[in-house]
Amino acid sequence: MTHFRHFIAIDWSGALGERQKGIAVALCESGDAAPRLLRPTAHAAWSRADVLDLLLGHLPQDTLVGLDLGISLPFADAGAFFPGWADSPPNARSLWALIDAICTDDPHLSAASFVDHVDLSAYFRRHGGREGPHFHRPGALHKRGRMRVTEEAQARAGCRPYSNFNLVGAAQVGKSSLTGMRLLHRLQGRVPVWPIDPLPASGSVVTEIYTTLAAVEAGRTAGRAKMTDHAALDAALETLGSRPTGGSGPIDDHSADALLTAAWLRVAAPREDLWQPAELTPELARTEGWTFGAR
Repeated sequence: MTHFRHFIAIDWSGALGERQKGIAVALCESGDAAPRLLRPTAHAAWSRADVLDLLLGHLPQDTLVGLDLGISLPFADAGAFFPGWADSPPNARSLWALIDAICTDDPHLSAASFVDHVDLSAYFRRHGGREGPHFHRPGALHKRGRMRVTEEAQARAGCRPYSNFNLVGAAQVGKSSLTGMRLLHRLQGRVPVWPIDPLPASGSVVTEIYTTLAAVEAGRTAGRAKMTDHAALDAALETLGSRPTGGSGPIDDHSADALLTAAWLRVAAPREDLWQPAELTPELARTEGWTFGAR
């Protein structure tokens, strides 16, 4: 059993600009009370800096925080994040520091300078048909780019993950992941990030989530993971043992994802098997990390 008493799910965004309609933050406590949306104090929409401030100074005690982004890049498939590049970092924390250093002049925790870097752009699929020569792993059986071990586990669960090196299309996750890694670097060890850091016996923890996994656990299929009305959301919450939100009518999918996943974290956190996936080795933990809930 884990010690967490509060559960926050954050639907993240890597879009340009200071404030993002795509960022949603939901909180629930132990028990069965419905999750609720949190709002930034002075604005209608969250900024990435607002989320960083929440994580550093305003978390309730013993909170499990799920961030819907990739906390690292593929490493195990090629023995490096950027195979063939002499300065490829050895672990996830070094990767975060590298991204933040290269993007030091990019506002709002954005990461354009990293993907446009003269050497590193060769590893990404970018807009305008610009696919770098190192985007695919040699011999790969699909065209979605290099994958982490945890993303292969997601695929076995019926999901369709995309590479964090992919920056193109509605399903791309690269931009959100790279901006999220800038945020993780700035936590500076003040909040542990599992499994990069060991799971502590007390206090708050940040981990990676994939909201589709929560939706599947709540009785929906991966293809129907997105919900845009309160009736569907409340039905999924009921499956997770949560009270309904009390809302009616439409809801944006970012808010629905955050609300449902906060409730899922509450029931998933006590499950020891989710903290000990069979494929998660110490080497993988410090390089690629893992998605909480993937098996």
